[in-house]
Amino acid sequence: MPSPSTIDEARQGFAVKVSQLRKAFDGVVAVDGINFDVADGESVALLGANGAGKTTTILMLLGVTTADSGKIEVLGRPMPAKREEVLSQTGFAAGYITLPDRLKVREALRVFADLYGVASPRARVGEVLELFGIEHLANRSTSTLSSGQRTLASLAKALLPEPRLLILDEPTASLDPDIAKQTREQLLALKRDLGFALLVTSHNMDEVELLADRVVFMSRGQIVADASPGELAESFGSDGLEGVFLQIAERARQS
Repeated sequence: MPSPSTIDEARQGFAVKVSQLRKAFDGVVAVDGINFDVADGESVALLGANGAGKTTTILMLLGVTTADSGKIEVLGRPMPAKREEVLSQTGFAAGYITLPDRLKVREALRVFADLYGVASPRARVGEVLELFGIEHLANRSTSTLSSGQRTLASLAKALLPEPRLLILDEPTASLDPDIAKQTREQLLALKRDLGFALLVTSHNMDEVELLADRVVFMSRGQIVADASPGELAESFGSDGLEGVFLQIAERARQS
């Protein structure tokens, strides 16, 4: 794995920079020539109704899905050409990506720590377990975890490399309200301490208003709004992002 300094030298002020990105599946356009960026240390929420293109965009950023056209740079490196270098400093968590079955939680995290090239994997696994309050799950089989416990274990996995970029797809969707609130507060504290850039998707607008410096709204594969939460609320004449979301969804239905 490359050292963090190697990637640091290549970064040009942006954790993510996307130009004219396009992807279609069987002739159906999922992402339609979008442009956006995430500055170093910035928190950006990628929002939109189901099918807007958010997850496809994230999978292209991670090099899991290949774009039909356009340009992607993550941590100053072209993707997917430099995927290994980028992923060594990128944390990712989503409900549809789970830890390997038939392993204990500690064992599964150790596997990912080794893949990330963590310098002291045993100690780091202990740190992230403690960070999310799941030390008591360390010796549990991953297959026996509840959906909320799986989410916390996945977030712990994403923090293993002390990432420069953290990508979270619906990070608290399966958590009880009190645990979700605690997790958001932890993410804010971690961002302050580590200075990573954050790209997050969520259908919880209160969560977005707490976490995001900027919001990028997608609809039918295109970006239809890009501004701070306050600026968006003002421009749409809404009290908050929920009203903005509803207006954008209604416009999509009427078009």
